[in-house]
Amino acid sequence: MRLPVYACVLLAMLAVPAFAQGPFDTNGRYDAAADMRGDAEQIFAMANRARRIAGAPPLQWDPALAQAALQHCRRMVEEGEIAHRYGGEPDLTERAANAGARFGVIEENIAIGPSAAGIHEEWMNSPGHRSNLLSPDVNGMGVAVLSARGVLYAVADYAQEVPALSAAQVEARVANLVRVSGITIGGNTAYARAACAMNSGLPSGVAGQQPRFIMRWQDPDLNTLPKDLADRLSTGNYRMATIGSCPAQTGAGGFSAYRVAVLLF
Repeated sequence: MRLPVYACVLLAMLAVPAFAQGPFDTNGRYDAAADMRGDAEQIFAMANRARRIAGAPPLQWDPALAQAALQHCRRMVEEGEIAHRYGGEPDLTERAANAGARFGVIEENIAIGPSAAGIHEEWMNSPGHRSNLLSPDVNGMGVAVLSARGVLYAVADYAQEVPALSAAQVEARVANLVRVSGITIGGNTAYARAACAMNSGLPSGVAGQQPRFIMRWQDPDLNTLPKDLADRLSTGNYRMATIGSCPAQTGAGGFSAYRVAVLLF
């Protein structure tokens, strides 16, 4: 059964959210009687209160996650029965990425309940949902709450947020890690960026010495190098590294922020 009339609310950014005006009826008119801002505020506040008690760091509001949660929550209301994914719908990672979220880890809780407190209690009493809510590996949260059929539908997306860095900033961070091995950083950055965008092989049309080794990877963490690359650098058999960054590819680990290629000469 589909129900086209529902109420929605999104939290706004940061620790003390300000709520955008909503929800609206099917004619686009604001319906103050159906305003769910108090319930949404409770879900966000109760999550951080539970995390504080558990010793987990607080969550910051992520509007992109909130948008992804809203899209899915609308679909839940339309379907009636709740699920993490419906036919023809992108999965969680794709929904969040399409909404503009940048993340390394992403998790989702969904529920139907009589109140915000009831939904929070459901999640805290379910091992899987509790683990998502209290996970120390996430630092961002987005919530959507919809009212339909006399109950609340709720979606909470949690993620390990990743800073938006330019290609040059990513390359600089990786260069600092590579430079520790004593190797000179140089060469044709554009060539390395083109190589980064490839899954195998090397770009054509660039004259000069070819790299003796190339490593491509993508990861939300720029604090360490992949083991295979670190092992190569430790041999002392290379004199120069050229580093290029490009947009992360989708699939296994995609959407998770940074893709890098290091060419060793």
